[in-house]
Amino acid sequence: MSKRDYYDVLGVSQDASKDEIKKAYRKLARQYHPDVSEEENADEKFKEAKEAYETLSDEQKRQQYDRFGHAGAQQGQGGFGAEGFGDFSDIFDMFFGGGGRRDPNAPRQGQDLQYTMEIDFEEAIFGKETTIQIPKDEDCETCDGSGAKPGSNVSTCSHCGGSGQMNVEQNTPFGRVVNRRVCQHCSGTGQFVEEKCSTCGGDGKVRKHQKIDINIPGGIEDGQQIRVTSQGRAGVNGGPPGDLFVLVRVKRHEFFERDGDDILCEIPITFTQATLGDELEVPTVHGRVKLKVPAGTQTGTHFRLKGKGAPNVHGYGQGDQHILVKVMVPKNLSDRQKELLREFHELSGEDSLDEQHDNLFTRFKRAFKGD
Repeated sequence: MSKRDYYDVLGVSQDASKDEIKKAYRKLARQYHPDVSEEENADEKFKEAKEAYETLSDEQKRQQYDRFGHAGAQQGQGGFGAEGFGDFSDIFDMFFGGGGRRDPNAPRQGQDLQYTMEIDFEEAIFGKETTIQIPKDEDCETCDGSGAKPGSNVSTCSHCGGSGQMNVEQNTPFGRVVNRRVCQHCSGTGQFVEEKCSTCGGDGKVRKHQKIDINIPGGIEDGQQIRVTSQGRAGVNGGPPGDLFVLVRVKRHEFFERDGDDILCEIPITFTQATLGDELEVPTVHGRVKLKVPAGTQTGTHFRLKGKGAPNVHGYGQGDQHILVKVMVPKNLSDRQKELLREFHELSGEDSLDEQHDNLFTRFKRAFKGD
């Protein structure tokens, strides 16, 4: 069974801070600790959370995990492994140019792939299921991945005896050192192909486009990635395939903006609506809702529509929609409208201002007169 994504295990986003990661781990540790929890499989869940925390709380391990997934997180587990050296003999490779000390015929995990997907604003809010096509290298059907023309001879490499490696002697200040390197005659395969397959050119692999179903969770944000395990490039020598990372890019909306799980928008209202109050129909991603604007509403006033935002991508509740009111001042007035406004001004005067605005108006006059 493939491992779960460490960020999903802890329930945090990929840009979570160390404090957020630590807080999430402590919560899970209290919930699943074998000494206190009676839940089924609590011991496994506790170990899973601990493993995720040990990786994501270490900056170097976290960088390796973000780039290479679980395979990268396993690098550097103790001893010289933390610095990228498999064993003591690899240190000699570093000094004496040994290079390919590893068995070239050993199974190796395939490379990870990245696919960039652009989705609409609403699709990021509600999620979607879609299908993508990615190029992948698969075993050639003509030669069954051998790279040899069907019916031709495939012989053992006479230079390395089929091992794929050759011993190279070097004189050093420490004496004569023998290093093992990839056989340059067979490229480490241990075999010699007399006639190459015409379909794959002797590579044993052909490029094909594969359809993959992708489930985009509701609430995903621009720049976040979806990990699809085992959908990267095929492994080498029977090794496991890599992973596919789907990078999500969200298109800008002409009206709404996103701030985490909250949605922001700006609503224009008329001078009359702001003065007398009104009940408006305002758009949300969930449909139109009614908003009561009280009399005397000022430009810049905020209103909140609870639960009308985006769902949290990890399932932690729902955001809100925040509305900023902007009072629109009319520009092109008829003579009659101007006359009525002048009459309104004469009838109102300064006495119509409430205490807050009266103080503001008084300070403005003092500043203007230089008092």
